[in-house]
Amino acid sequence: MSTRPSKDLETFDNPRPERDYTIHIRVPEFTCLCPKTGQPDFATLYLDYVPDARCVELKALKLYVWSFRDEGAFHEAVTNRILDDLVAATAPRFMRLTAEFNVRGGIYTNVVAEHRAPGWEAPPPVTLP
Repeated sequence: MSTRPSKDLETFDNPRPERDYTIHIRVPEFTCLCPKTGQPDFATLYLDYVPDARCVELKALKLYVWSFRDEGAFHEAVTNRILDDLVAATAPRFMRLTAEFNVRGGIYTNVVAEHRAPGWEAPPPVTLP
């Protein structure tokens, strides 16, 4: 069992690749360092995706997120980097990463980055009576 941070994003086969369904993941303990001051930045990450052939393995995701703890990064850059790495690992139909950073200097920052596979369209919403 690994107890070290890792940039490896393990995946597993989607158990229902014929169906569009959404996976919601909340990561409340993301940290990285401010590239200007070296002080820690804290965020909650919200990952929503519609898998295609592969899903991200949660322990691997935890170790991946942990790997940013000692890295300096601007909020916008780190959010897009994480999305790019997850898309490269899983090749989803759709993926959205929302990073809600804690207040720093009286300013809250939320960064939202998205990926859509070519040709994929979201199914129409269902309205129930």
